[in-house]
Amino acid sequence: MTSETVIAAGYCGVLLAAALTIDWLSAHTHRRSLRYRTAGFEYRHHEDLWVCPEGEHLWPHGVDHHRRIVRYRAKAHICNACPLKEQCTDSDEGREIVRPLDPWPHSEAGRFHRMISLTLVVLAALIAFVALARNHELADSATLGALVLASALVGRLLLRDLRRHPANFPERLTL
Repeated sequence: MTSETVIAAGYCGVLLAAALTIDWLSAHTHRRSLRYRTAGFEYRHHEDLWVCPEGEHLWPHGVDHHRRIVRYRAKAHICNACPLKEQCTDSDEGREIVRPLDPWPHSEAGRFHRMISLTLVVLAALIAFVALARNHELADSATLGALVLASALVGRLLLRDLRRHPANFPERLTL
């Protein structure tokens, strides 16, 4: 195997690992942020409401379609009389929880990080293709071909969610 193949294979491997790491870390950070903001609260999907640790309900207060979020709010008089208010909120209008309408890959941050990851995968595939075109020995071809296949599989994995759901862009205007 040539040194060019070894260097190209190593670089492709690093790019693929970086793409998967970026994608995983951004999803993990998103989930962790949601857990932090809603710690102690329980979401009841079938009723579309949150329940606070004291058993009070936070009902949908408004939907912001531009930001793609739903705001849930408890009644102010209930929160203001709650013994845990100081630990929960400093608002006199009641505790508010914001929930995204879209799952992580379809949020703006999710699409941004997913596209960075896909760019790294494309770069890895491009490097492997160029190295494959330059090196034709069996060991080189097998190694670089495996990296092209790995790039295709990782790219398919990352593209799956983006293809399934559009980017929530406005409908096309017809005149």
